[in-house]
Amino acid sequence: PKADSNPRWSPDGKKIAFISTRKGPPQIWMIDPKGGEAYQLTTISTGASGVTWSPTGKNLAFVSSIYPDCKSDECNKEKEKKKKESLVKAQIFDHLLFRHWNSWRDGKRSHLFVVPSEGGKAVDITPGDFDTPPVSLGSRLDYAFSPKGEQICFVRNIDPELKISLGTNNDLFVTSVQGGKIERVTENRANDNSPHYSPDGRYIAYRAMARPGFEADKYSLILYDRNNQKEINLTENLDRSVNEILWSHDSTSLYITFEEKGRISLARISPKNKKTERILEGHHIGSPSLTPDGRKLVFLKQAINQPAEVFSLDLRTKKLNQLTTMNSKLLSKLKMNRAEEFWFEGAEGDKVHGFLVKPPFFDPSKKYPLVMLIHGGPQGAWSDNFHFRWNAQMFAAPGYVTAMINFHGSTGYGQSFTDSISGDWGGNPYEDIMGGLDYLLAKYDFLDKNRLAAAGGSYGGYMVSWIEGHNNRFNCLISHAGVYDLRSMHGATEEFWFPEWDLKGTPWTNKEMYEKWSPSFYVKNFKTPCLVIHGQNDFRVPVTQGFQFFTSLQRMKVPSKMLYFPDEDHFVQKPQNAELWWKTVHEWLAKYLK
Repeated sequence: PKADSNPRWSPDGKKIAFISTRKGPPQIWMIDPKGGEAYQLTTISTGASGVTWSPTGKNLAFVSSIYPDCKSDECNKEKEKKKKESLVKAQIFDHLLFRHWNSWRDGKRSHLFVVPSEGGKAVDITPGDFDTPPVSLGSRLDYAFSPKGEQICFVRNIDPELKISLGTNNDLFVTSVQGGKIERVTENRANDNSPHYSPDGRYIAYRAMARPGFEADKYSLILYDRNNQKEINLTENLDRSVNEILWSHDSTSLYITFEEKGRISLARISPKNKKTERILEGHHIGSPSLTPDGRKLVFLKQAINQPAEVFSLDLRTKKLNQLTTMNSKLLSKLKMNRAEEFWFEGAEGDKVHGFLVKPPFFDPSKKYPLVMLIHGGPQGAWSDNFHFRWNAQMFAAPGYVTAMINFHGSTGYGQSFTDSISGDWGGNPYEDIMGGLDYLLAKYDFLDKNRLAAAGGSYGGYMVSWIEGHNNRFNCLISHAGVYDLRSMHGATEEFWFPEWDLKGTPWTNKEMYEKWSPSFYVKNFKTPCLVIHGQNDFRVPVTQGFQFFTSLQRMKVPSKMLYFPDEDHFVQKPQNAELWWKTVHEWLAKYLK
């Protein structure tokens, strides 16, 4: 379909670069914001994505997926033509990571290109048999121009293929905008990404993990001094993972966002003393930027009952101001309740946090069914945000109280809490969920203990199948893209460092762990009606996991249904498919809770 996306203002504000598919593969187009016709800047046959301007406005950088042995665009074009025309669609692999997330690798590599903003030939500045940005564990901003625009810092993983599928060794590199010599900046064996040059050009700030092979390690904020090649960790004393990085205009401080107890906080850090000053807490914010005078921060802010809008924060007065009301007309027609918080004593005596969302027109004198949502990751968390897919309001709308618990393993509560789920998939997290259920039923008289449901995706789907084999307390269950058999999951997923870290080895080196925590070993206990949902193009948790779970339910004569999407991956994102997803989910819940 023809579409325009990814708009980017030029530094002088006189042009907007954007990606368009109006004439075939995605290309960079330009337009004058005052009006006039857009014109095409690039014509690369493999398409362009991720466009960004140099600070001088002279160049733009973008990414294209090309054949690494091709020295020209004509070569890429010819290979694509032959592939399209061939009646043979077979592929031959001789190494791992032959597919990722929802696409086959097809022998291609992502490379970084630079093109003059006034037009001209796009230059591949990261040639070779490597991906730039990396295939896995990158960030939204994995390449950046230096302030003078003469250099680009980018992220790639140059380990051998097998190690890339087993490890997390992304590093920072620099090269000229004309291409040529590539110099390595970081030697850390764990994951480094998200480079940001200081405005004065002296430093590169970036995020770094410490433990190789662990994708949910704490992201620290590291400062690389370009003058002496030394690195400084600015967040050693902050037990939170850095999300986004923003320099002050004078290069004297940095602003960071980080997950904290179900929200996203904002802080300022001084490189001189490493002091972290929290300047906005208790909100869910993202995409921060500074006004030209440096006096205000502008960002997106959202909540469970509020889609994202643009806000500003006066850094002197700390006054928060809403700048947009994009959804006001639509929201005026909807009734949505805010998220209420609760804490309870979970596994190991630790305090566990959760959110509760009541249905529209809630009446405390009535009894309501309870739907418990279980997040994925598993190192993730429910947050006070307006989620497109697992939207708490959509679950609450038919008349259900919806609860979301951030069990052991969740992020935003300290790294040790996050670490605790590794090797304990069905242990403390399960105890937290069931203990949280007991807490809620005891605390809230309006909850009907005889009408309960649980639903989750990915690891949340795993926990649903674990619950299926370990208790009969719920009236019905829903598993979306859930892990079911840990042994076969290991051989069919694509990022092998994940199961081998979280389950302490492989199915042949740690058979006991894989069998202990695999729901497939508890089929004899299956009794609860369950809806299973999966997409064909899910390479993270392959569709066979869903098929196996559904087959087991059917063989045990458990009331069950499967919703299969031949054109979706780990997520269901096509609007018509999402509509069917919600319709099927609501019908399943109504059947057992109404």
